[in-house]
Amino acid sequence: MNQVDCRSEQIEVSCVPFLQAAEQALVALGLSDVELSILLCDDAFIHPLNRDYRGKDKPTDVLSFAMREEGDPNDPVLGDVIISIERAQEQALERGHPIGVELALLLVHGILHLLGYDHEEDEEAEMMEAKEKEILSMLDVEWSGVLG
Repeated sequence: MNQVDCRSEQIEVSCVPFLQAAEQALVALGLSDVELSILLCDDAFIHPLNRDYRGKDKPTDVLSFAMREEGDPNDPVLGDVIISIERAQEQALERGHPIGVELALLLVHGILHLLGYDHEEDEEAEMMEAKEKEILSMLDVEWSGVLG
């Protein structure tokens, strides 16, 4: 059984849909008995993390911190996914879709990063986007009321 932990920092948000979506995504990826931590925050919280770990002095939408030992698929600890709710709200408006769609996309995107997917090169980006679409099509989560 997968263990998914969710908490919010400096922002009021319900973790229930994130827990459901994460569990469904992990199952769709064929993962069982893994641990995943999700932190939901605001731009002020994620900005220094993005600056310190990625060298980008601005808020970002999602950060992933893999804990799994390199090359050890049996390590049960995947890592942490940190999502800025503020960025998600802005991006949902910009992209013209509901906040739930954006939150699901960011969560799946973060999980895929923990599994080694990347989007630095065009070919990698295409593979990651295809996997995101595949996983997102399998999710059945009610996102209404996620924001407090």
